[in-house]
Amino acid sequence: MDRFVWQVARSVTEAATLAGRTVAEAMLADPGQPAAPDCVVLKAGGIDLLDLMKEGLLRPSRVVNLREVPGLAAITEDSSGLRIGTLVTLEQLATHPALRQRYAALADAVASSASPQIRHVATLGGNLLQRPRCWYFRSVAHHCARKGGEHCFAFAGENQYHAVFGHEGCAIVHPSTAATALVAFDARVELVNAQGVPRSVPLGAFLVGPGIDVKRETDLGAGEVLTAVLLPPTAASTRSVFLKQAARSSSDWSIADVAVVLDRAPDGRCQRACIVLGAAAPVPWRAQQAEAALVGQMIDAAVARTAGQAAIAGAVPLSRNAYKLPILATLVRRAVLQAAGAPEPENGR
Repeated sequence: MDRFVWQVARSVTEAATLAGRTVAEAMLADPGQPAAPDCVVLKAGGIDLLDLMKEGLLRPSRVVNLREVPGLAAITEDSSGLRIGTLVTLEQLATHPALRQRYAALADAVASSASPQIRHVATLGGNLLQRPRCWYFRSVAHHCARKGGEHCFAFAGENQYHAVFGHEGCAIVHPSTAATALVAFDARVELVNAQGVPRSVPLGAFLVGPGIDVKRETDLGAGEVLTAVLLPPTAASTRSVFLKQAARSSSDWSIADVAVVLDRAPDGRCQRACIVLGAAAPVPWRAQQAEAALVGQMIDAAVARTAGQAAIAGAVPLSRNAYKLPILATLVRRAVLQAAGAPEPENGR
C-alpha cells in the first residue's frame, strides 16, 4: 500500500473543497498506474476504500476523514420524515426504534449486511457509495469497461452472481442491500458542495446504471459530499418486508434480495405497492409490473404468485445466472404475503 496524507475535515464545506475527485474518477487511470497527485478520496466507514487500496486499484495521495464533521452521525425525525446522517453505522440503523417500527424493511436489510463486527463500523454513506463487488472489476488484471476498458468480461465469463436486468454494457449488480430498501421507501439523498449549497436527489435517480454511464454508479460529483439520506413519513397502514437469499449465511453477499412496501386501504385492498429487486441489476431494480399486479387487489396466495412472476418479466439472464429468476419470484411472493399479513399456502407454493 502506498503512502498517503491523512487529513481531518472539520466541516462539510472543508471536506467538499478537498474532494478533488470521486473514487470512480480516480480509478479510471491506466491499469497499474497511480491516480493523479491531486486525487482526494472521502472516507466514510473506510471498509471499501481500504479494500480498493489493498487490491491495488486505488492509490490516493490524500484521504479525508469525515468523522469530526458535526451532525453526520445523527438520526433525527420531524414532520418531513427521518433524516439519517451519512456516518450513521449499519448497526445503529438495524436497532433504531423508529426504523424497526415504521421502516422495517430497511432495518432488516442492514441487519443482514456483513458481519456484526463490520456493521458496527460500516456507515450508511459508505454502504451506498461502495464500488461493485464484481470479481473482474476487483481484479487488477482485468481492465474492464467500468475502469475505462472496452469490455465487460462477465458476459463471456463467470457470471453466476451478475445481473439479469439492465446490463447495458456492464453486468455488475449493485452491492448495497440498504439501497434496495431505501429505493422502496422513496428515499432521497442530500449532497453538499464546496460552497455549502445542498441538493436533494431521489436515491433511484442518484444511482446510475450503465445505460447512463458505464464508469460510475452514482451521480456524486467532484467537490460534493453525501451528507444524509432522507426518508419520507410512512402511513399507519404501511407495511414493509425485506427478504434475502445468500449462498451460505445471512451475512454473505446476496444472490437475490427483495424489498416490498405495501399500503392497504381500510377494506384490505392494496392501494399502493413498491417492489424493488436487489442483486438483480446494476441499480436497485423497480419491479413495476409486479406492483401493478397488486394495486386494487385483495392479496392472497394467487395474487402474490402472480406478482412474483411479473417481477421477473423482461429479465435477460446470462449464461450462468438464470437460476436467480425463480429465487427472485419466490422472494417477491413471500415478501408480498408477509407485508399483507396473508398466510403462506401449506405447500409453500
